[in-house]
Amino acid sequence: MTRAVTLLLGVHAHQPVGNFPEVIEDAHRRCYKPFLETLNAYPDFRFAAHFSGWLLDWLRVRFPDDMEMLAGMVRRGQVEMFSSGDTEPVLAAIPHRDRVGQLTALNDKLTAWTGVRPQGAWLTERVWESAVVPALAEAGIRYVTVDDYHFFCTGRSADELDGHFSTEEDGTRLDLFPISEALRYRLPFHPAHEVVAYLEQLADSGQRAAIYFDDIEKFGIWPETYDWVYNRGWLKALIEGVLASPRIRTATYADFHARQATRGIVYLPTASYSEMNEWTLPMPAAATYARLLASEKAAGRGDLHRPFIRGGIWRNFLSRYPEANWMHKRMQALSARLAALPAAPPDLTEALYRAQANDAYWHGLFGGLYLPHLRRAVWNNILALEAGLDRLQPRAPGRPDDMDLDGCRETLVTTPLLQIALRDDGLGAVHELSSYPLTHNFGDTLRRHSEHYHERIGAGPSQHDGSGIASAHDIVRFKHPVEASDVLPDPHPRVLWLDQLDGHTLADYRQADDSPVLFQREGIDKTYTVTAATIGVRWQLRGLAGRQFTTTLNLAMPSCDGFLGRYVLENGHIPCGFGQALDLPEATGLSLEDGVLGGLLRLTCAPAPRVCGRPHHTVSQSEAGFEKIMQATEVSLGWTIPDDDCTLQLQITIEPRTP
Repeated sequence: MTRAVTLLLGVHAHQPVGNFPEVIEDAHRRCYKPFLETLNAYPDFRFAAHFSGWLLDWLRVRFPDDMEMLAGMVRRGQVEMFSSGDTEPVLAAIPHRDRVGQLTALNDKLTAWTGVRPQGAWLTERVWESAVVPALAEAGIRYVTVDDYHFFCTGRSADELDGHFSTEEDGTRLDLFPISEALRYRLPFHPAHEVVAYLEQLADSGQRAAIYFDDIEKFGIWPETYDWVYNRGWLKALIEGVLASPRIRTATYADFHARQATRGIVYLPTASYSEMNEWTLPMPAAATYARLLASEKAAGRGDLHRPFIRGGIWRNFLSRYPEANWMHKRMQALSARLAALPAAPPDLTEALYRAQANDAYWHGLFGGLYLPHLRRAVWNNILALEAGLDRLQPRAPGRPDDMDLDGCRETLVTTPLLQIALRDDGLGAVHELSSYPLTHNFGDTLRRHSEHYHERIGAGPSQHDGSGIASAHDIVRFKHPVEASDVLPDPHPRVLWLDQLDGHTLADYRQADDSPVLFQREGIDKTYTVTAATIGVRWQLRGLAGRQFTTTLNLAMPSCDGFLGRYVLENGHIPCGFGQALDLPEATGLSLEDGVLGGLLRLTCAPAPRVCGRPHHTVSQSEAGFEKIMQATEVSLGWTIPDDDCTLQLQITIEPRTP
């Protein structure tokens, strides 16, 4: 009797909440549509698919015929749809009530659309924590896919991982399918006939299943893949090779799960895929970890020892990046406020779920923390939710509290139109400046962080050798010229009203015990006032005559260096855009107009300071290569202090509409 291996092939499709429509349309044109059309022509090739709920909604509106084709493939039994959190949150990073709510939302959506209720779920970024088991089971999920790496960390060997295992949490069962890393690195980068031969080798060795579940974007969006997968016929050759082989069969996960018994019980450590465990480590630990892995590989012990050299966990991103942590803790607090209502309005629940979308909270080769438009989407929803909650249940005045658990107290000062967050961290600065009418946080910037991959910049581009095409993990590319100075870490957060005296940052302000809006240090009292849509700052200076005082505003302006973002002088003159350098010897007023935002900031100063504007960039990596991204408009206002007892004032008014 001929031995056969069952290929359990699954593809995961997701686009971040807030991604540009043209990017999603391009992804559909180059990937989702041709992939589904190709598979639709081979109804005997069974597979699984996961589309995040947000993306599915978007595609069903704009490409209804293509999505109806997918629904038809489900109804004829060719495709099994997997569920997940509706907006693709990392389930472990949100409250249990929201895990259940997010899963149920997509379950119901898929059931109404296809007539088939999902049994399996995709775990965002394959982040596994056993705490998610009860929510998955409560939502009706029977099995999920995780990386084989998770199993290797328990001492399991690759030849054991040819089916599903079972785990439990507090007596609640969930089954687990281990995704093969060997297949992840072959599809679609190795020639189709080599992949078919590899699967046949698994059959010959007695393997019951070859388990694959990974990003569909690898089949058309990653560099070089569209031509390789479709024009040069890789996908068609793979399908036909699999169907022609007597030693390979295809099945849905549901069919395999129903036919096969569990391989036994397993308890997995908290983990994600192995690359993520490196990305989540800060420097210099990330470099140490990479060197250790490289030395083990060079010594021929890489595969043997890698499961026991685990790196970090996904939640490390929240401790690595204060900007992500602040978003996360603001989201959590609003989730609790929403849950306390007798009945949560659907629009506010939707805003909460969108604020929980994973992409803007982390960064590696993928992940969108470095992408301003993705962070902006999270803040859009946080602020829309907060404004809605305030209308239903107005807040009492805020008291200082360590909301983000960083050891420093924060105070929220709020009007119906705006909110600032002051942190007692010595800087006396504003860490959040949010407009409710614009649903925008002008403090949503990102400092330059030290990243492990910055060490690769000086090495220049690399090339791929061998058959097939290069994976995004294999090759170094550059989208923009990058200099060593572009990756110097920032010594302080990119906040608003960050003060310097004679070129030295003031980091010794103390928040007054009786007034959270008053910060003091020797020679300076700094007071914030907030009224309607205006925030004012007043410095009372003593004994500092003749010295140079500067305050810097790091402002998240959605236009970045695009043509819709510009400085406007009091006389209406436009000296330049946000992407250029601004130098004004003296100015009492200045406006920052942003056509993407649909609003402006109007600055008024007394006495007139020197004004300098600069774009602030960070350097990040993506599957397309290293790129410089404008994060903020850095506006510095400087005075020569005229006498030993003087007052400086700066006022910002947020206006929702550009004239």
